Amino acid sequence: MPNTVTVYDLTRLVRELLEGSALLKNVWVSGEISNFKAHSSGHCYFTLKDDRSGVRCVMWRSKTPSLRFVPSDGMKVLARGSIGVFERDGTYQFYAEQLEPDGIGSLYLAYEQLKSRLEAEGLFNPSRKRPLPSFPRLIALLTSPTGAAVRDMVKVLSRRWPLSSVLVIPVIVQGAEAVPSLVAALDSLQARPEIDVAIVGRGGGSIEDLWAFNDERVARAIAGCSCPVVSAVGHESDFTIADFVADRRGETPSAAAELVVPDITVVKRQVDLLGQRLSRGLMSKRLQWRQQIDWLATRLTAASPRQRVVDGRHKANELRRRLTQTMLFLLAKDRGRVAERAGRLKALSPLSVLARGYSVTRTLNGDVLKSADQVACGESVVTTLARGSMVSIVTGKGE
Repeated sequence: MPNTVTVYDLTRLVRELLEGSALLKNVWVSGEISNFKAHSSGHCYFTLKDDRSGVRCVMWRSKTPSLRFVPSDGMKVLARGSIGVFERDGTYQFYAEQLEPDGIGSLYLAYEQLKSRLEAEGLFNPSRKRPLPSFPRLIALLTSPTGAAVRDMVKVLSRRWPLSSVLVIPVIVQGAEAVPSLVAALDSLQARPEIDVAIVGRGGGSIEDLWAFNDERVARAIAGCSCPVVSAVGHESDFTIADFVADRRGETPSAAAELVVPDITVVKRQVDLLGQRLSRGLMSKRLQWRQQIDWLATRLTAASPRQRVVDGRHKANELRRRLTQTMLFLLAKDRGRVAERAGRLKALSPLSVLARGYSVTRTLNGDVLKSADQVACGESVVTTLARGSMVSIVTGKGE
């Protein structure tokens, strides 16, 4: 019988040959991901393939934290790892230790994936952005206490608005501990209701240096912060996920400081202008009120009982004067009429006739004698002259 080996021995031999080959250790393999599955255990299983072949791959849970992006089917990647044999099935597979997108950086890909996901959730929506307070009293700076950024921000805040207080909350802004440090600092603001606004950030650096501000945990901590948050990460050209989630973005730490406080010189100038407008307005109102008071005083005086009595007296005096004038006018008019009639009466009066030398003779009975036939001889008659009268006895009569 020829030499024979068991299936297990054969598989073990193949494994030793493959895993012992220096060429198959720490090798980079390019291919397209298919059948990707992230197991609940934390391990990732997938196949790398090209147009002619495919190889089964495993990435253990201990290696997945190094992923900067979320692998998916159809994605072209570069995988670094080693060849091994799965003895139970007698198949070889690739044990991946690192995955990189083929043609695009993993950090950029992770950035774009997280940005798209958070944007779809509405974390970038302008409607959820909170306005910054106009005149903050306490400003929290979440940054490195030893970096240039904190000095720049404190300098700007002190110059522009010295009335506010600044609280520096030290955080780690770079490295493996940066994300937990930033999240803890942001969460601590929940217990500080006296803080009006917070600036979170750091100075410039590479994408790796700024990567903590592209972490999902930091983004959600900013979104859930109890006070408005201004991001101040890197330089003007640096955009991080924190910039999109924050209520406002400062292009630099100094620019962020300028956003959260007004310029005291501008405010003083505005206060002076408002004071002048207020003074002019008060003077105008004072004049209006004085005119209104004078008008009301005039109305009140006119409506008062004393004034009514005075007005009544004036009116009575005027009526008395007019009545007197009217009576004098009527009296004069009546006097003239009486004088006229008296003249006419005088002209017709018998006394006037008597005054011209005529006389009136009456009988003793008072009858005026108009004819001699009215008396007999020896009868007495009375003759009235212009001055006085006389009694005569008729001794004879003529025709």
